[in-house]
Amino acid sequence: MGRAGFGHRVEGVHAVAAAAAAGRVEKLYVDRARRSRADVAEVVALVEDAGGTVQEVSDVRAVAETSAPQGLVADCRPIPVATLEEVTATSDPAAVLVLDRVVDPHNVGAIVRSAVAAGVLGFVLSDRRAAPLSGVAFKAAAGAFEPASVAIVGSIAEAVSALSRLGLWSVGLDASAEQSLFGLALLTEPTALVIGGEGAGLSRLVADRLDVVVSIPMAGPTESLNASVAAALASFELARARHENAQ
Repeated sequence: MGRAGFGHRVEGVHAVAAAAAAGRVEKLYVDRARRSRADVAEVVALVEDAGGTVQEVSDVRAVAETSAPQGLVADCRPIPVATLEEVTATSDPAAVLVLDRVVDPHNVGAIVRSAVAAGVLGFVLSDRRAAPLSGVAFKAAAGAFEPASVAIVGSIAEAVSALSRLGLWSVGLDASAEQSLFGLALLTEPTALVIGGEGAGLSRLVADRLDVVVSIPMAGPTESLNASVAAALASFELARARHENAQ
């Protein structure tokens, strides 16, 4: 992904439309057979109005990263990488989602999509042992990366410590934890929610630096939830707690 920026390649109608609305699309490849569709034509108009180049092709899958680009592939100006200070400033009190070794780009995109829908706009990702912020992640996010603020760091453990120094409580999710996420009073305070990777969960170095480790109670026999599902539940529980606290 790189510290200079990310989001150079965006695919899929919703993701490309959001990038076009943000004025980031420099070159758009569009399926000739789909150009007259209303949703595609709207994206084409946005790109052309912003001075971008539009190239019709017989099949955009020839230049796509994803298997179903929905007739649109865009080369874009990158989204700048944020600092940790900028990430914490996306809401008051701060709400940041930290991904520890999440390696599936579909999961990363789905996590960002759900978190942004819940009002969480700050993210911390690693540039090591983590999914690239590729066209796959952007398509899964369906445009949610555009309003987000993303810091990309060399060490998630060190980032957790830095967020603590910035005044955030770090709350990690682990299926084996006895304390429940639901009803956690800390969520009304400046909070960094830390989500572990698929299968492996939280790394030891990260877990050792957390203030609290909680679990999502489950009634059924499932041992753990997918990382994107857990992140969505945590993000909306944080939103619920803050909404109730504001009443």
